[in-house]
Amino acid sequence: MSAQSLRPFQDQVSDLLIRHRSLLDVMSKFAQTNAAVNRAVTKAITECGCIRVEAEKQPYDPDLTPAQLRLLAATHVKGDLCESCMENVIKELGRNLFYMSALGNLLRINLDDVLDHEMKTMQTLGFFNLS
Repeated sequence: MSAQSLRPFQDQVSDLLIRHRSLLDVMSKFAQTNAAVNRAVTKAITECGCIRVEAEKQPYDPDLTPAQLRLLAATHVKGDLCESCMENVIKELGRNLFYMSALGNLLRINLDDVLDHEMKTMQTLGFFNLS
């Protein structure tokens, strides 16, 4: 597990969340903030142009090791976010994290436990975790 806990952040979210306390409100705000993250990245590509997408089929050879496949796989991202776009994406990711934490709070789920569970799953399943 990471050296820093997400618990203080979740506690602060709980203290600040007054207006959207309903589970349905939080779920819709979480979805809305996820869309805002996608929009911020899209604007970095289509309006600013600081990054671009050059996508093509990912190479795959079942005879290669996971390490070799990682070297071949592309992110499809070319360039780097400019300072303005970086600030915007960070802001939107923060809002998304806020509502993810709020959802965890309402469902009595500690995000540290979620992170621990996901880390154990990745360690157990390794390369096949998300395939």
